[in-house]
Amino acid sequence: MSLVQRLAELTVESRLTAEEAEAFSQKLRQIGNFKVYSKSITAREKALFFMISRSGSKSLGILSADSIPGPFSGTVHRMLIEGVMTNLAICPLTSENAAALRGLFDFLVPKAFGISKSFGFGDRLGLATPGHIRAVRRVFGDDSTAIRPIFAQQSMRENARTGRNPQSVQDDALWGVFQEGWRAGFGADADHLKTLEDIDACVKAGYTFFTVDPGDYVDESAETASETELREKASNLPWDYLETTLSDLVHELTAGDFNFGEFRFRFSEEEVIRAAVKYGRVVEHTVRMYRHLAELMGDKPFDLEMSVDETNSVTTVAEHVFIATQMKRLGAHWVSLAPRYVGRFEKGVDYMGKPGTPIEEAVAEFERDFAPHVAVARHLGPYKLSLHSGSDKFAVYPVYARLAGDLVHVKTAGTSYLEALRALSRIRPNLFRDILCFALEHYAVDRATYHVSAEPSRVPDIGQLADEQLSGLLDDFHARQALHVTFGSVLHDARFRIELYEALRSNEEVYYSGLEEHFMKHVTPFANGTRG
Repeated sequence: MSLVQRLAELTVESRLTAEEAEAFSQKLRQIGNFKVYSKSITAREKALFFMISRSGSKSLGILSADSIPGPFSGTVHRMLIEGVMTNLAICPLTSENAAALRGLFDFLVPKAFGISKSFGFGDRLGLATPGHIRAVRRVFGDDSTAIRPIFAQQSMRENARTGRNPQSVQDDALWGVFQEGWRAGFGADADHLKTLEDIDACVKAGYTFFTVDPGDYVDESAETASETELREKASNLPWDYLETTLSDLVHELTAGDFNFGEFRFRFSEEEVIRAAVKYGRVVEHTVRMYRHLAELMGDKPFDLEMSVDETNSVTTVAEHVFIATQMKRLGAHWVSLAPRYVGRFEKGVDYMGKPGTPIEEAVAEFERDFAPHVAVARHLGPYKLSLHSGSDKFAVYPVYARLAGDLVHVKTAGTSYLEALRALSRIRPNLFRDILCFALEHYAVDRATYHVSAEPSRVPDIGQLADEQLSGLLDDFHARQALHVTFGSVLHDARFRIELYEALRSNEEVYYSGLEEHFMKHVTPFANGTRG
């Protein structure tokens, strides 16, 4: 059957086989003299939609024997194909065209996943989604139920440092999903939201997962405050908004045991007060954010996460129970909590325990600390336990997966940027050398908002390394963290930004293959049996 004849048969229900897609791709390459991503070819209303690339610049292509469907903007070319005049539209990857494509294909609309096991793939450059998808496919196939991927994920802090915004993050993920033909669904995480205005912007951009970061409201002095100081602090909590009193709260939580199956727990009055002082304002802020979000979303489903991981003090079981019971009492519906676990979850490197502790002992301590948190989440929810700074925490993934089962959400971000730099070290080694030197100069300032402990003086002398040795610096603890936290400074430098993007776009398969291998190691531990 000819291309034009097949085109005339295509409807919204039509699915192209892999063989058809490749044949169409070859034909389109001949017609338009551009690269066609065969997995992107999608049929709708007697038209083909596909991603193309010319000279490293990508566009949306639409081929139709009739008029171009939908409100797309671009240049329409009249072409004679097999004796029939057809329309070929070449459309730039604008936010308006992304919205138009989203309106035609439901698989490009982010979904809320509830308490299903999920994995967040942060992408600071907006180029990584195809590599993320390939990793998921290699491990899970196209089974959207095995693990729910979140391909649009970026914090407001990262947006500010990369010059992006909630809508551009969404759109970049959409084009990656479309390019790879991923139809099994994906989520969009508006990460580390601190203000109502943050929520407004992310709701407008179509996010489905909202991570509230109330870390500024954690009162860590509660752990060591005297009884007098503690009661004074407790008296100043926002009890009206918490819809209770200190005496009622103490009575509520000390009235009896909490049975968590694996263990029983009973609050003392002091534990209640300390937990309330430490996390009372956290609960207030999160509920305030939740109620605002619920009003904006209306009937649309969404997922809420609370994140208190970026603090210095560990979240105890008592504090976890306090948070969960009070969120529940105030009517906040949430799907995951990111506590501050024991040990060190530093950026860009594997899990660490206390200084000097062998990794085997550190992981064993993590398991002892983590197990009761799982029991609390299962009995007071269920809700997922979220692993933030989840990039490269290979030592604890097996424990996390084994104990939590399906009650898992893992969040990664900077590791995809680091893989971009690994690719760059192979593509443009001199540019990589310049970026590393720049990063080491800016590390002292840029590290301020991150949990890191790298020492620039311990980074190997780059002048003594051959080009083929440069990629190994991405496995060096100190170089890796210095590169991780200085991404904002690097991307604000005009030369670095332009040349980095140019190199990655012109050599995208180098980047994609690196991401695929790297993230297979991340998601494989979560592919085995579950415990729910």
